[in-house]
Amino acid sequence: MKLYSLCVLYKGSNKANLLKAAYDLSSFSFFQRSSVQEFMTFTSSLIVERSSLGSRASVKEQEYLCHVYVRNDCLSGVVIADNEYPSRVCFTLLDKVLEEFAREVNSIDWPSGSPATVQYTALDSYLAKYQNPREADAMTKVQAELDETKIILHNTMESLLERGEKLDDLVQKSEHLGNQSKAFYKTARKQNSCCEVM
Repeated sequence: MKLYSLCVLYKGSNKANLLKAAYDLSSFSFFQRSSVQEFMTFTSSLIVERSSLGSRASVKEQEYLCHVYVRNDCLSGVVIADNEYPSRVCFTLLDKVLEEFAREVNSIDWPSGSPATVQYTALDSYLAKYQNPREADAMTKVQAELDETKIILHNTMESLLERGEKLDDLVQKSEHLGNQSKAFYKTARKQNSCCEVM
């Protein structure tokens, strides 16, 4: 999972204006980086120009996904990531960045601003922080922990079965189950065995 670029743009009446951008092009060769950066900037501008106000969208381009959010005040953001990166985390990042940008940079400067004139320095740190969606996003982190727990539980049951122990034998040997529970288990087992397909 990888984030490649994070751009903040202003959607003008016929053209998108790049206000600030951050890139992580370390996975590309040194000689490709300037071309890739140019392409990502061009793609981000084009997507914002073609998107309507108040919209969120994800656009697939080769093995990349471009996530765009165009606010009603024309402030826009684009994240370019690989196909594996969770879309929900990208839109969380865009919400956070655009909200902070709107607080720190006066809206009068948006139509005429440029990366050189706009004073906003947080994009690089956001791009670095969100490289690992599990660490950056609380819900993704919780989901990952739940998935790991599920895997551990499945592995534990498989390891019991691999040693040749059967659930029937464990129920018979159990000192913690009362006679009534054992009888219930046996009855349920008999009733379910009539339905097995061999």
